[in-house]
Amino acid sequence: MEKGLLKRYSVFLLAFLFSAIAVNSFAQEHGKKEEKKAIFKPADKTTSGSVTVNGHKINYKAEAGNIYLQNDKGDTTARMFYVAYVKEGVSNESARPVTFLYNGGPGSSTLWLHMGSFGPRRIVVADSSHTNPAPYQFVNNQYSLLDASDLVFIDAPGTGFSRIVGSGTKKDFYGVDEDGHAFAQFITSFLSKYDRWNSPKYLFGESYGTTRSGVLSRYLETQHDVDLNGVILLSQILSYDISNDDNPSANPGMDLTYELALPTYAATAWYHHKLPNRPADLQPFLKEVENFAMNEYTQALQKGYTLDAATKKQVAEKMHEYIGLPVKYLMKANLRVSGGQFEHELLGDKSMSTGRLDTRFSGYSMDPLSEASHYDPQASSISSAYVSMFNHYIRQDLKYGKGMKYKPEISLWRTWNYLHQPPGAGKKLDQATNVMPDLAMAMKYNPKLHVMLNSGYFDLATPFYAAVYAMHHLQIPAKLAQNIEYKYYDSGHMVYVHLPSLKKLHDNVAAFIEKTDNINK
Repeated sequence: MEKGLLKRYSVFLLAFLFSAIAVNSFAQEHGKKEEKKAIFKPADKTTSGSVTVNGHKINYKAEAGNIYLQNDKGDTTARMFYVAYVKEGVSNESARPVTFLYNGGPGSSTLWLHMGSFGPRRIVVADSSHTNPAPYQFVNNQYSLLDASDLVFIDAPGTGFSRIVGSGTKKDFYGVDEDGHAFAQFITSFLSKYDRWNSPKYLFGESYGTTRSGVLSRYLETQHDVDLNGVILLSQILSYDISNDDNPSANPGMDLTYELALPTYAATAWYHHKLPNRPADLQPFLKEVENFAMNEYTQALQKGYTLDAATKKQVAEKMHEYIGLPVKYLMKANLRVSGGQFEHELLGDKSMSTGRLDTRFSGYSMDPLSEASHYDPQASSISSAYVSMFNHYIRQDLKYGKGMKYKPEISLWRTWNYLHQPPGAGKKLDQATNVMPDLAMAMKYNPKLHVMLNSGYFDLATPFYAAVYAMHHLQIPAKLAQNIEYKYYDSGHMVYVHLPSLKKLHDNVAAFIEKTDNINK
């Protein structure tokens, strides 16, 4: 009897245990599904607001949401977060211009453009000095672009609230071509979701965002049948061969980077009053420096070590007149000064360095005895204000992101796949990234495509003259060159930090859109 009871008790106990395990397993699986549901289906938020631009009140609706990307198998791979601002009271919303905006990095979210340039609210920061710590403030943005276009601010996968999910992996998104395909899928999905296929369409990229725009414009034009009205480039970098690398000496024989950075050195020395004979006007002075850089200076560098001592000294003396560094230093540097070295040396006191993104800024050198600057005083001066106020704005005003982490930047520049397959190539090329062929192809494929280049004189990360050089070397018929316009600003990489430049940027871009939107044309 006891034996039977024990047997039945044992069977009952085992059944109970298996049942408990099954229930627990079901609960865990159900929890996973709920977690998965939370990942894939965050609720979009729609709010309303108004902004006053040029004295006119504009009512808008703002949607903070996500678009989900899929691979060829139909598996979800990422969700891309965006905030779209749409002007209300428009009779034909589907035909109103729409502009897609993004920062670069790679690895940067788009909070900088969102809260600094054309969104309805603008963060208040000091123009060329360190902004005071919190509390920060934002104000009505009288330079919002909502008067000319609806606006869609997009965070790249992994940045901001965008995430790689489901079947997606980092290698699916963290590369020149992969990133371009992701944004192309986002934009075509957005056009379908909001019925904006018949809207005039614009791309607005800053910094690496201009690299993205080169690739993206080709993909949209040739693979998705999306004819763009315009591509707007801010602080352009289409070719990394001519970028102002901090260590160009590691690539001897490629002296073009020194030549194209020289006008920015000159503008910076002019701004900080470090020229021995400072001219009154910047623009004529820069034209003179550009001529010197492309002729006498280029010829000297091309000679390498065969350059005779007398000519070398003569060129160094001319450089001293143009960029302010001592002749002795220039001779010792063999006439070749990197961006980091210039930032560290210009102010004459090695305890202070200029900014890189905006050389109007200056800050204490991390190591006064080092050869080059090790940080960017401009970035340190404004980043806290931007990050803090965007996190406040997105949650308080747009009612989105409670309990979620917004990633302003993620560290990708070392691991990013810079290999790119340009049009006509059978594979990705093992060379410095160059998307000039992509933009050129987009312009030839759609000869009605217009391009606008915007550059700051004090931008040492993407020097303005390097951007001009790139545009002048696009492989396009001479006739298409008339589709490109050039605008310059008394500011740095983030042109909009300087309020007079932001106003000018707004007016220039609004005029560009009005000229190219084909509405009532």
